[in-house]
Amino acid sequence: MSSTYTRKIVFTGGGTAGHVTPNIALIEALKQKNWKIDYIGSYEGVEKSMIEAIGIPYHAVQSGKLRRYFSWQNCLDPFKVVFGIIQSYFLLRKLKPDVVFSKGGFVALPVVIGAYLNRIFAIAHESDMSPGLANRLSFPFVSKICVTFEPTKKHFKKQDKIIVTGTPIRLQLFQGNKEKGLALCRFHDKKPCVLVIGGSQGSQGLNTAVRKELHALTKCYQVIHLCGKGKLDSSLTNEPDYFQLEYADQELADLLAASDLVISRSGANALSELLALAKPHVLIPLSLKVSRGDQIQNAKYFQKKGISTVLNDDCFTSQDLLKAVDDVFSRRKSLIEAMKALDIRSATDKIIQLL
Repeated sequence: MSSTYTRKIVFTGGGTAGHVTPNIALIEALKQKNWKIDYIGSYEGVEKSMIEAIGIPYHAVQSGKLRRYFSWQNCLDPFKVVFGIIQSYFLLRKLKPDVVFSKGGFVALPVVIGAYLNRIFAIAHESDMSPGLANRLSFPFVSKICVTFEPTKKHFKKQDKIIVTGTPIRLQLFQGNKEKGLALCRFHDKKPCVLVIGGSQGSQGLNTAVRKELHALTKCYQVIHLCGKGKLDSSLTNEPDYFQLEYADQELADLLAASDLVISRSGANALSELLALAKPHVLIPLSLKVSRGDQIQNAKYFQKKGISTVLNDDCFTSQDLLKAVDDVFSRRKSLIEAMKALDIRSATDKIIQLL
């Protein structure tokens, strides 16, 4: 690759993997176009290891957590945000990017304001049906905000700043190999596969429900279970038609290709991937006890369209899960047709054109 770069860009966003994976999709594409890429995140957020793993220069700034609940730390966070803005301002003066792209999360706010103070063009992206607090606060300081869903536009006042693009999806997810996925799990193609994804941290409730009905599930399906770090069950290591692993990275594309049905959370990125890949699915959105309700809104939107089957994270039982899987599998052909009709694609090219 030539040492002469065509453009310079700084990415920001973090706190959860959902604020990072769309950035990675864009980074992969911009590398091919010879852009100079840097990333600004927090000191210890999940984004640090994810970005360093793909060889992108990483810079950390201070950031408070934008909490919606009472905590004594709320008193300190405004000072952290101000310090983060100062750090971002001088860091961006040094990096001199042509544009800043923000995926949200609490670390993004100081960076976006730092870009605004440096008169650097900034674009934000909102994946969910309703915007997160960081993007709401960032809105006055960005030139444009890209949204995944049309209904998201109603949450912002200046409609001329909003562009409906969809969400960037990693290219490799479209390149999965079914045979490789089956071989990894030591499965065959004579029995349908169900892929269970409980999110980056795993879901104890979902793990318990799957394992409680495992014998009933494996009568009809082969089960691939991404259960989360530290949540493997050693007693099930040799269970027939069951393969468990803590998480999947490069192999996720092959596991998706091998799967006939997916049980998943309903974060906007995960949901966009399932729809783009036309994978019949059962969604179990995070409850209001541990989230702002964005996953519930995402899931209900596509439930109303007759595409998604949704279970309540607070009260679903293992029997509910088994029934939902059987129902979705029985309707898989019509569901696949409905998802293909949506024509959901990666927003990578649209956003790069905007950049």
